[in-house]
Amino acid sequence: MTDHLDAVTTLQRVAVHIVARARVQGTGRFSLRTTPGGFGTPEFGDGPRRIRVGGGSLFVESDRPGAARVRTAPLHGSTLASLAELAGVDLGEGLDVGHDTPPLGDPDAPIELDGAHAGGVHRAHAIGAEALDIVAAMLPADAMPTLARLWPEHFDIALDAEARPGVRINLGVSPGDGFVGEPYAYAGPWTADRPGADGFWNASFGAARTLSDLGNDPTAIAAFLYEGFARLAG
Repeated sequence: MTDHLDAVTTLQRVAVHIVARARVQGTGRFSLRTTPGGFGTPEFGDGPRRIRVGGGSLFVESDRPGAARVRTAPLHGSTLASLAELAGVDLGEGLDVGHDTPPLGDPDAPIELDGAHAGGVHRAHAIGAEALDIVAAMLPADAMPTLARLWPEHFDIALDAEARPGVRINLGVSPGDGFVGEPYAYAGPWTADRPGADGFWNASFGAARTLSDLGNDPTAIAAFLYEGFARLAG
């Protein structure tokens, strides 16, 4: 899965230092969303504008009245510096989106990105987004689930919900990282609670299953995530 993880690392670097940085510099916030074929910011600013990655390209979109336009650039062969210029972001400003924030590195080094592996990363996020929609519809109203967001510092898509008073749980999907080198779903209680003793909780942070083990099926993924919530809810 080395090539897959190389694509994860490359796309995460773009997600943090171009896409999330654009939102930070425009609004002070950095969470992202899944978008068609990739990920990006919500609309922001007076334009409004949106910065997103679709497939293997960066899209800079503006819906300014009378001047709606889109500008694009391929990721492969571009540099972070050239993408930053297109997106209108300042790479010189400090940026901290959490302890897993990847370093900027050399902004003038050409980006290498395989399109097929990039597509695998985007598919994992899209499947995760669909599964989280199913979970959000299953949760009781008093669980107060948050909006599903793509967090650039971890590059996962997740929401959290209250299983019982004062006890919340993260439910999400990662495209792969140092823990598991392929896409996986996870349920991570905020506390040390691990109800049941049948091996459901199989990770230090809670429970995890690869998407391949779950058939890459959003319904099966949602069922796994909901089980984590339900166990914690008691």
